[in-house]
Amino acid sequence: MAGLYIILMGVQGSGKGVQADFMRDHYGIPHVSTGDLFRAMKMRTDPLAQQIQEIMESGQLVSDEITNQVVRERLEQPDAKNGAILDGYPRSLGQAQWLENYLQSRGERLTAVLLLDLDLYQAFRRAFGRVTCSSGESYNIYSNSDGIEWAFVEDPNKQFPPRLEATLKATGEKLIRRADDASAHAIVQRIDTYLHTTQPLIDYFEGKGLVQRVDASKPIEGVSCEIKRVINQMRK
Repeated sequence: MAGLYIILMGVQGSGKGVQADFMRDHYGIPHVSTGDLFRAMKMRTDPLAQQIQEIMESGQLVSDEITNQVVRERLEQPDAKNGAILDGYPRSLGQAQWLENYLQSRGERLTAVLLLDLDLYQAFRRAFGRVTCSSGESYNIYSNSDGIEWAFVEDPNKQFPPRLEATLKATGEKLIRRADDASAHAIVQRIDTYLHTTQPLIDYFEGKGLVQRVDASKPIEGVSCEIKRVINQMRK
């Protein structure tokens, strides 16, 4: 059977991380995040890693050519012999075309482009209301607040916006909020960037019949079941 090569797309809050973990465990293929790959370069000393470190330290964007080289290196590792879940890649039409040509050279092809569809207002609420405990379990003040207490606390000097404070009812543990989730402007910027970079790719892959939309507003288990159904259908 051909390998399972999935491109995973979705706006922030659509549950990409959770569903990538589900597919990794269910299908036995790695979750390949270009963000993670670039961060890992900081721990390496080979010429490619040094080149990427210099580019990132200078504030420049990593070129398509170098990004493709990093992805090729990852896909040629043993754990990816049966496929991979690509997250954050491709980000341009040039990368998309390179990926298709690369897979074709290996006798493989893209199985599907999974688009986790989520209303942008819901995406904002999921990011802005997200808090996490030390175990990694996530809550949301708008949609998953059972077991936590939360409030927006005013700055005594009125110099800063109100601060979200949340704790676990059972233990009193203070929950953590990502700094970029606390900024409404940062969330809107991330949504804008997603729309700007993703729509051309969606149009491109829809022209090839590869895009499969999954309703990401459903409960996690429901989204996972729909992903399984879509993948089984596309593999036929």
